[in-house]
Parts: sequence; structure tokens; C-alpha cells
Amino acid sequence: MKFMSNSYRKLLATATAATVVASMAAPANAAETKQFSDVKGDFWAANEIYSLVAKEIITGYEDGTFKPNKAINRGQAANLFTRALKLPTPEDLNSFSDVPEDSTYAKSAAATKEAGIFTGSNNKFGANDVLTREQMASVLVRAFDLKATDKEVSFTDWDKISSTHRENVKILAQNGLTTGKGDGSFDPKSPVTRASFAIFLHRVLEPLKPVEQDENFTLSIMHTNDTHAHIDNVAKRITAIKEVRAEKPASLLIDAGDVFSGSLYFNEFKGQADLAFMNYIGYDVMTFGNHEFDLGSSPDGHKALAEFVKNAKFPFVSANVDFSKDELFNGLNQVGTIATQPKDGMIYSGIIKEVNGEKVGIFGLTTEETADISSPGKVEFQNYIEKAKEAVQAFEKQGINKIIAVTHIGFDDNPEIDNDLDLAMHVDGIDIIVGGHSHTQLNEPVVIGKDSNGKAKDPTVIVQAFQYSDFLGTLDVEFDKDGKIVGQAGQLIKVADKTEDPEAAKMLVKYSEKIAEVKKTETGATAVNALTNPRANETSTISVRSNETELGNLITDAMLDKAKEYNPNTVIAMQNGGGIREAISQGPITLGSILTTLPFGNTLATMKLTGTEIMEALEHSVSQAPKENGGFLHISGMKFTYDSSKPVGERVVSVDVEEKAGEFVALDKTKEYVIATNAFTAKGGDSFNVFKKAYEEGRVTDLGLSDWENLRDYVSKLKTVEPKIEGRIVDVAPAQ
Repeated sequence: MKFMSNSYRKLLATATAATVVASMAAPANAAETKQFSDVKGDFWAANEIYSLVAKEIITGYEDGTFKPNKAINRGQAANLFTRALKLPTPEDLNSFSDVPEDSTYAKSAAATKEAGIFTGSNNKFGANDVLTREQMASVLVRAFDLKATDKEVSFTDWDKISSTHRENVKILAQNGLTTGKGDGSFDPKSPVTRASFAIFLHRVLEPLKPVEQDENFTLSIMHTNDTHAHIDNVAKRITAIKEVRAEKPASLLIDAGDVFSGSLYFNEFKGQADLAFMNYIGYDVMTFGNHEFDLGSSPDGHKALAEFVKNAKFPFVSANVDFSKDELFNGLNQVGTIATQPKDGMIYSGIIKEVNGEKVGIFGLTTEETADISSPGKVEFQNYIEKAKEAVQAFEKQGINKIIAVTHIGFDDNPEIDNDLDLAMHVDGIDIIVGGHSHTQLNEPVVIGKDSNGKAKDPTVIVQAFQYSDFLGTLDVEFDKDGKIVGQAGQLIKVADKTEDPEAAKMLVKYSEKIAEVKKTETGATAVNALTNPRANETSTISVRSNETELGNLITDAMLDKAKEYNPNTVIAMQNGGGIREAISQGPITLGSILTTLPFGNTLATMKLTGTEIMEALEHSVSQAPKENGGFLHISGMKFTYDSSKPVGERVVSVDVEEKAGEFVALDKTKEYVIATNAFTAKGGDSFNVFKKAYEEGRVTDLGLSDWENLRDYVSKLKTVEPKIEGRIVDVAPAQ
């Protein structure tokens, strides 16, 4: 936001030294401006810091650093005010009893005291004391003669602001210089970093026109998706969020789903560890991913998800998910409601947030595929286009013309089901889509400016931030007075490049120590080589979701071995590639690595299928080849060839079954076989309708053995683990 107090304009106009105005000139070219070794060009406060450098307000330390994350002390702040306002130096430097005349702060302490900026306490200045946020408010108000306005201001921790600073905090907020923290607090006692102080000083110095009624409005957003319980880097994510908030205090913080499943933290804490950090940093809203429903078929059902919702200090949005038939969500479920004053720990179709005086509508969508790729139980999913249109109409009836869809349907996922591109083209009125599910790394926002018929439409901006909290996504969207997008910019901030937030790092210890103990448990087995879990990228097409892998062979061998203990007639095992989540390192195999590789806790099931049905399953497995597909099947006790150049449904060329050790015979389409797979796939997960039919006909037996337990037992039996690529799955398509 751009702002300028009338009183400060007056100060500028009447300043005795013309150099004050000269100092307000645009920053010098970056190449001509002094550079600090610890403030790179992409640092969140770089523009403001170097603007003040160009104006000769900031000088930094003698070693060439600025130390942006260090708390600023009162003496340093006095120096900055003195330079910024060209304050004259009083003849008498004995302004405070604790500031000797030879102190580096003597001149600025005396100058700011005479200007009425720093008044001290008991004739003491406290030059080396850190400046708190509430103290900063007071000195800024005094320095620039900021005046109170009629604007309503409220912070959740108002009672924690000292009475001597409370009015000045209010004035600072009324002048648009702060909106507090993302959780609605001001956090008055926290120290101000040198970078943050530079931001505030730059804002108040910026001589721009006041905000008028017809001025454009900029909405800032931070977003995450598909973090999958990867919280080892969470303290760095917190730092990234805090840095953005310091620059853009009114930024919304949004998560697009799949916090659940994917690491030992979820296995152990069922989402509560992730939630502790989401609550700490103050997320504004979240929608549900498909993996939030992974535990639906467990004995406790969606108890963990209900507890996650209940304990959240933010609301959830979900316009196309029906929780009404699952009693665990009684009291939490307000789907069908657009909440103007949403409560934490509740589920709504959509909510309305007020950002810098503008109302913003936010609704959520979850992929209908969840019914096939997770275990939703009694939870049902509705058409995303229909529910999106209903949500947009509900917002527009309330006069809201800035609308965000928080989606977990995938950027360019299966168009026959749902994806963000189709949503943008088919539903008018959506300005921003904050997406997830497809783990897409959109380094820049994608703007859709045409509808499904190719006709021009108002733009829709789509963002997504990859996976596992590797990035924090940021987006700024500029709206005109009619709510139409006239500008946008966004980027992904690499979390690994940040330092750890001290408080978050401290919080993580109680969770990480527990996980460390789990990880240490050894199985007694050793991997001769690293068992990789590749995904397709710019340099390789090899993927666990489209190719035979050593790890896939090991897992299916383990499934077959365990299934034979319960049903000796089992001859084939199948594992969906999407269920294999991490590699296993070379060396001793620990329980931790196995749990990370197979994190979903799926149970082992046996199933009776005809040869024809097995052929149908294999056709579905390779239907998207050579592209990645979570339903791509790894196999044991069988080998087959296929031709990916042929039409879908006609790709499988040959299938052989190992009915006796080392002896393969051609698959008999009329014969009945017993196969092993995980219960998720056996019930039709990943759209295996042929398996679903067998399940509904009672041809499936759930053995109740967790997949990670089966792999643990198998590698313990092997001791030395060295699986190979054996030609179990071969694409015979001609080379392109």
C-alpha cells in the first residue's frame, strides 16, 4: 500500500534544509549503490534497505554487512532518524545521563531528544536496549507527527500493549503503516529487526499521495500445498513467512491441502505436529486434499481429521465435500454456508475476509477423484464446476468482486475429472486459484484470459507451490475499483535458503526427538545399493509411476511372500506406484526408512481374479504410459510386455505368470488366480474398477497386515537386500 501523512508533507515542505527533499529522490542504480554481503537482491527487504542506502540514511557495519535479522537497538534507530530528518546536532550533548559525549550515539541521542522523538526514562536513553514494536510505534508517530483518524483499529492482544504506547500503536495502524501480525495480533513486546525497521522507515518516508476511493487495491497472498507432513524444514518456512509479513503485513496465508500423509511425523502425530506450526504462524484458511481422507477406512475412521479441524486456529473451506453423513464432523460442519465472521476450527463452503478495508471471498474445492484415490468412508464429493458456480454467485450477491478459489484438484490433472485450467475457463468470476494436488511447480503465475469457447474473459490467476514445503508461494494481484485484475506478480521463495526461526526450531524439537528414536530402530537388514524412488523430470523419463524399479520389485516381493503365508495359492502381487513415497538409502535399513517409503498404513489383501480381469487391470496400469500415473502397477510373480504406442485398452502384448519358482507360463484368461495387493487398490483405488467389482462381489480378503510391517519382515528375513531390474515390465514401443 502507498501512503503519506499530511503532517509529514508539511514537515517536508517546511524543512530548513533543501537536502531533505533531495534525499527523497529515487534510489540510485543498484550497481551504484553500496551493497551488503548479507542483503542479496532477492532478500525480502532489499529494495527498502537499498533505497535508504541511496539516501545516505543507512550505512551498515564496517565489515560490509547490514545484519538485517539482528534486533535494532535504540541508539541505531536514533542514528537513522537523525540522518533521515537531517536533524541538527545540539551544542549540549549531555542529553541523557547514560550517553557520554564520546559515544557513537551521543549526537543522535541529543538530536532525537530535542526533536521530541526519544524522551528516555529517568534521564536515561538505553542506547543498547532493543527497540520493541510498541516503542517503534511511538517514535514513528513522534518523528513524523502522525495524527489519529476515524478508522477503526483492533488487535487481538490490545490489552498487552503498554498504556503509554497504546494510542501510538493505534495511530500507526490508522495511518496504514501496520496491520499487525497475520493472526490479528500486534505482538507489542517483540523486538524490531534492522530489516523490519528499514521497511517501516521507508514506508513513512515515501512521499506519495494518500489512498483515495478510486485507487487500485493490491491483494497479497502467501500459499503452500502438498506439504505431506514434511516439517523438518518448517522453521525455515516460518522465517520465510515472517519475512514476507514484515514487508506486506496484510498478506493472506493459505494452504491448498494434503498436509496429511507422507512422513514419519504423520505416522506418529496424525497431523497435530503440522497443525502446531500452522497455528503458530497464523494460517488464514485451508482446504482439504485427498490425503486428508487417508484414514477413513481405519478403525478410528476420520477421528484424526476431525481433531485436526477442531484444534485449528483457522477455518476450512470446502464447497464440494459433504461431511454430513459422518458423525465425527458434527458440530464442525457448516458446508453450505458462506461465513462473514468465520470461526476457527469450522468447515464452511466459503468465507469472507476483510483485507485493508476490502472484502475478499474465499471458497474451497477437493478433487472428486478422492473417492477412488483415498479412503473417504461416509464423506462424499460433488461436482466441482457446479459448486464453484454456486460459491461465486453467493459472493457476488453480497457485492464481493474479489474471489479466491483454494483448490486441491490439480493444475492440469485429468480433465475428465477436474483441474484448475478447466475451472478457470468454465466458471466466471474467479479471480485467483490457489492450487494443489498435482505438485506443480509454477515459478510464475499462469493467467487464463479465455473461456472454454476461446472467447476473452476477465483474467484468472493460477498459482501452485510444488510440494513438501520446498517453496513458499507469494502472489500480488492488483485490482481496479471495479474488482477487475489489472496487474499481477508472483514467485516461489526457496525455503531451504532461509535461516531457521528460533522459536519454531525450539517447538520442533519435541516432535523431531520422537521421530529420531523411531528412525533409529533397525530391521537387521542391509541395502547393498540405494533403492531409488525416481520421478520424471527435465532430464529423465524414469519414474516409479511409469517404470519397473528395484524398490517396486522389493515391495511386491514382500507382499507376495507375506500373502503366501496366509494363502499359499497366491501367485501374483501388485503395488500402485503412487503408494511408494520415498527411497531407501544404502546401508542398514531402519524402521524409519520403511515407514517413510510406505507411509499410508495400507493393509494387505488377497483377491480372486480371472486372467481376463488381470489383463484389464494391466491395461489400466499402463493406460497413461509413458506419462506418470499413480496407478501404475509394480508386480511380483509375473512379467508382461506392452506397447505404449498402441491405443489405450489394446496395449498389453504378453503376460506370463510364475506358477512355480523360476517357471513362467502364459496367462490363462479363463483361469482364476489369487493375487495380493493393498486394500486401497483392492477396493478400486486409483480407478481400478475391475478390482472394485471383485471387492463388491466378495472376492477380496483383507489380511489386516500393514504394508510397512510386511516390508519390514521381508527385509529382516533377507538380511542382505539387493533387488534387481528383471524385465518384469517392458515397453516394446518403437523408439521415437
